[in-house]
Amino acid sequence: MDYLSKPGFLSILAGVACGVCLGWGIRGRFLRQHRAMAASAGSCGTEANVMGESGEFKMVLIVRNDLKMGKGKVAAQCSHAAVSAYKQIQRRNPELLKQWEYCGQPKVVLKAPDEETLIQLLIDAKRLGLTVSLVQDAGRTQIAPGSQTVLGIGPGPADVIDKVSGHLKLF
Repeated sequence: MDYLSKPGFLSILAGVACGVCLGWGIRGRFLRQHRAMAASAGSCGTEANVMGESGEFKMVLIVRNDLKMGKGKVAAQCSHAAVSAYKQIQRRNPELLKQWEYCGQPKVVLKAPDEETLIQLLIDAKRLGLTVSLVQDAGRTQIAPGSQTVLGIGPGPADVIDKVSGHLKLF
């Protein structure tokens, strides 16, 4: 019992007790956040969503096949469409964006035979209330200025997007 009378012992004991309580409180908070995130992520494909029946989300990028763009050009044009669509959905429907992000941000690249098909897909997607992003090229490298190169649809419910683009082949 001699150690109880030494100066500083009670301060150390109080510090340890405070540390244990603080750690326990932080641990509980992080566990609650982790469970909430896991529950949200678990809805990717297991629960029906208000907008879509499957509960799955995706973005499609539809490339005009008749332009014969090089691989790098296609990648750049798809990137433009994806970023534009992301920015739109971030403003208009941040909750849908979160659900798509929790699902792993699925993206599928498809091909359309020509500009007329691309425009018809744009009209169909808008009619269903989907986010769309049509990319027009500046014409600095491979193709004519103003050429419509890629149509981004989504992110949105996969089953609704499939109504527009389900018949297209992979790029």
